[in-house]
Parts: sequence; structure tokens; C-alpha cells
Amino acid sequence: MVLAVICGLFIAGIICFILGIGFVSSLAAAGSSTPVLPKSGVMVIDMSKINITEQSTPASPDVMSLVTGGGSMMENIGLWKAVQAINKAAGDPAVKYIFVKPDGASGGLASLQEFRKSLANFRLSGKPVISYIETPTTASYYLASVSDKIYMTSYQGGSSMINGIGSRLVFYKDLLDKLGVNVQLIRHGKYKSAGEGYIKNAPSPENLEQTQAMIDAVWGSYAAEIAESRGMSVDALNAAIDELKLNMPEDLLREGFVDELMDRTALENKLADLAVVESFDKLKTFTLSEYITAKVQANVKAKKKIAILYADGEIIEGEGKQNVAGEYFTRVIAKVRADSTIKAVLFRVNSPGGSVLASERIKNGIDLLSKEKPVIASYGDYAASGGYWISNNCEKIFSDAATLTGSIGVFGMIPDLSKTIKDIAHVNIVSVSSNKHTDMQSFFRPLDKDEQDYMQASIEDIYTRFVNIVAEGRDLQPDFVDSIAQGRVWAGSDAIKIGLVDEIGTLEDALKWTAAAAGDADLAAWNIVEYPKPQSEMERMMEMLGQKTPSENIFSGTPFGDTAGMLLDWYDRIKNNPSDVVFARIPYVIDIK
Repeated sequence: MVLAVICGLFIAGIICFILGIGFVSSLAAAGSSTPVLPKSGVMVIDMSKINITEQSTPASPDVMSLVTGGGSMMENIGLWKAVQAINKAAGDPAVKYIFVKPDGASGGLASLQEFRKSLANFRLSGKPVISYIETPTTASYYLASVSDKIYMTSYQGGSSMINGIGSRLVFYKDLLDKLGVNVQLIRHGKYKSAGEGYIKNAPSPENLEQTQAMIDAVWGSYAAEIAESRGMSVDALNAAIDELKLNMPEDLLREGFVDELMDRTALENKLADLAVVESFDKLKTFTLSEYITAKVQANVKAKKKIAILYADGEIIEGEGKQNVAGEYFTRVIAKVRADSTIKAVLFRVNSPGGSVLASERIKNGIDLLSKEKPVIASYGDYAASGGYWISNNCEKIFSDAATLTGSIGVFGMIPDLSKTIKDIAHVNIVSVSSNKHTDMQSFFRPLDKDEQDYMQASIEDIYTRFVNIVAEGRDLQPDFVDSIAQGRVWAGSDAIKIGLVDEIGTLEDALKWTAAAAGDADLAAWNIVEYPKPQSEMERMMEMLGQKTPSENIFSGTPFGDTAGMLLDWYDRIKNNPSDVVFARIPYVIDIK
């Protein structure tokens, strides 16, 4: 035991030392001078080196990459900073065109859609966007399709994985049965499928229906954009994918997905010609990140401010900063409300939901804020379940077509581990309690009929509360809200048809509306500030080190070890916070690759 503790401290010390080196390097980089951009050149956007995220944060390699010297630093560039940079580049005579290397692109459905739109807007300046692809995927081709010209490698290794979008539903019931675990799921909403994977080994018809409809809606939006940019029909696009016509580079050329095949040397000559320079070695380039650092600064001289308030991540109880923690986030809201220089707030929601209690606490903070300043909502990849709970009362709601929203429903889960403990662990647990139901959330026995009814009554009450919140916030009748609720997830393109959102628009569109609501539609007149403040690299690492590790358990080293550890962590969380068993959350998180 002593040896294990010593080894643990030694390893932790090594990690801290390594992170310290990384932190010092970060400080050195932060302290370096602003990049000097060429008088004239090309902006290069390499999607294998950047992530488009809600807020800009320091590059974050994994620890093993730092230890071994391998891996690469992925830079997290905030969507709003990226959009500002591309907008500024459109009017900057020093930027001749944008060269995109889309291979490696991935991320949230809506954030990628907004980033692509910024490139489309850049083209309106008359300057081109050029892409070069080698191993296209659905995400990378979607981004490349906005370009004036798409070039592709002529090498035979450049095969394609353009195959649409999809979601994989995972069901644990058979595994849990082997472990002797009985998950007791109590919910309202026939579409509320979060938790369904623990009680079924296949999706319910309702779950399958909503998932298919959501996938069809999002792909319909993506496919329409690709088809329009490439001058083809959506039917032709889908036929090429469904019939596996897109394999070798020659296939993409023949089907009209790319404009020309060329090797790297030919590409370099092409890029030089487009920039009107003698040769490629004369071509000056700079990255999106460098351009942001040099050109995108807040208007700190402006006395009036618009705050972008980011609710980015799962809604949880407590004080953590990695997600949307109820107590911490409400303090941030209060700080924004107390700042008299902030005249309006854009509430940017990118959350699949989570804790009902935390959602209610955050909603109360937003309601208080709305009484003093205009609060406009902008939805990112997700604003569903708890994410919709906290934001539906905003003055106006903007959503992307690919945003996943709605999911107005509630569920609770309490695993019963009695068979696991008795038949597998061979442990006998005897409960001694003062009252009949003291141990109903102990995990060590099933709920009885009265307890199930008790839990169901709570779920029904919370669901009614959720429906009424939406009815009031969206000026709809409760019966209508109930008909579109039941836990169903909607894509933004469908949500607007049923009144859940007001307008399909980007973060930039929502900011312009917010500025107008505050009395001056000119965004340049405002100092746009972001809350919560992004954590520094050291702060993120220290919080990560302070987090609990997965539970050690008697099943460690067995095929069931991870699942058992998950359940024990779940038990620990409920033991410390008994209210944290009721959730408003969507069943999946979808990224596109």
C-alpha cells in the first residue's frame, strides 16, 4: 500500500513537472511579439491542426505526447474569433485568397456549418477560396465544397470516405444482465431515450423514428449546401454516395466533386499563379491563428459592452469549470448582471443538458438577467433538454439548421446492484434503517412499487414544469408543447417550423441582432467580452489533476471492469448528492468526421 502511494506521488510529480514545462512554454509563447504578417500573402487554414470550438483555449496535447515527444498540438480556435478573422480578411487587400487544407476536419455539426458559412461570405468579396484534398471524409469534403476550386491529389492512395452522417446507438442491457445489474429507468416522454441503452438491447420504435428524422434533417441541410456549391442536384449527390461511386481520385473528378487532380508540385505552381508570384518559394503565407493574433482585437476603447455568455458542455451540479456547473455558472451570470457597462447579452448555448436542479438554478439566473438587459440566445451544436430549459425564455432564439434542440423530457435512473453484489461479488449487505424507505437509493435493492410511484410522481411534476416553462417562454399553449415534447430531439431546420426557435442564423447573425436590441446595430461600436473567462492551460491542468479517477473495484481487470467502475462512480455521485438522479439530457452527442 505504502509503495503504491509513493509510486502514485512519483508519477503525479512527473506529470506536474511535464505540465509545468508546457505551462512555461505557453507563457513564453504568450509573451512573444505579435506575428508580423507579410505585406501581401495567402491565409492557410489547415484543419488537421486546429479545432473550431466555442471559445479559444490554449493548445492541449495529451500527457503521453509530451512525454514521448510525439503527437501534435491541436489549437482550439473560438468560432467567433475565426469568423471575425475571415470577415476582416475579406476586406484586407493584403490577403490575396484563402487556401484550405480540409483533411482532418471534424467537430460539431453546427459549428462546422457556421465556419463554412464564413468562408462562403469571404467569397462574396471577390477573392477566392481554394481547397486541396487527399483523403476526403464527409466533414472535410463538406468544408471543401464551399471553395471556388477543389483540387485533389492524383496519387492512387487518395481514396474517399464521403459517406454521409450517422449516429450509433449503444445498448448495454445484455452486458448489465451478465453483471447482474438492473437499471431502473423512470421517465416521461415516449421519445426520451437517454437511459434507454441501459434497459434495452435495441432501440424503441420512437427512438429509432426520432433519430432517423434528426439524421435526415441534418444531412438534408448539409447535402443541399454541397449540391448548391458544386452545381449538382441533391439526388445526384446522394446517388454518388449510396452507389459507392466515390472511391479513387478519378471517381471524384468524373462525378464533379473536384475540379482537377494534381500532385504537390503542380499544386504549388497553381498556388503561386493564383497569388501572381514567380514561384512557390516566393509565396508568403500565414495561418488563421496568426491572423487572429495580429488582426482580431477587442474594441477595448468602447465604453459599452456586449457580453457573450457561453454555456458550453454538460449541465452539472457544483463548481467545476470544465462543463456548465450550476453554482459556478450562476455566479458568472450574476457578475454579468451587475456590470453596468454590459448593455446586452448573447447567451450562446452548446449543451446537451444534464442535471435538472442545475438547469433550474441557471434558468433563474438568466430570468433575473433578462429583467435588466436584453438576452438573445444563439444555439451551437446542441441546445437540448437542459440546454433548452435554461434558454427558451430569451428574447429571441437563433439556431443553426444542424443544431439539435428540443428534447423536452425528463428521466431518472437508479441501478439495482443487489444481484451483482450477491451472485458475483459474493457479498451480503444488510440494511439497518430508521424508516421504511431510507435506503431506496442505496443501489443495493430494487425499488418497491411505492418507491417507483414516488419517483414517477417527481418525474411527472418536473416534466409538467418543463412544458409550462417552454409554453411561457415561447408563447405557446401547453398542450401543443406537450405534443412536440415527450423528449423528442429536433434539428434546428425542423425546430423553427414548430416554434422552438425563431430564426436560422449564425453566432454572427445573433450578435448583430443583440447589438441592435441594445441600441446600436454597428458591431464595431461595441466591446464584445466573453464569459466565463477561458481557463489558462495551468488552470485546466490543475483542475484535471484534482478530478477523481475512475473507481477501483473488485471487477478491475475483468471484461466488466470499466462498466462496474462507471456504476460505482455513479453510486458515489448519488450518495454525495441524492438529488442528482433526475436528468434533462439528450441521449447522444454527435460529431462529424
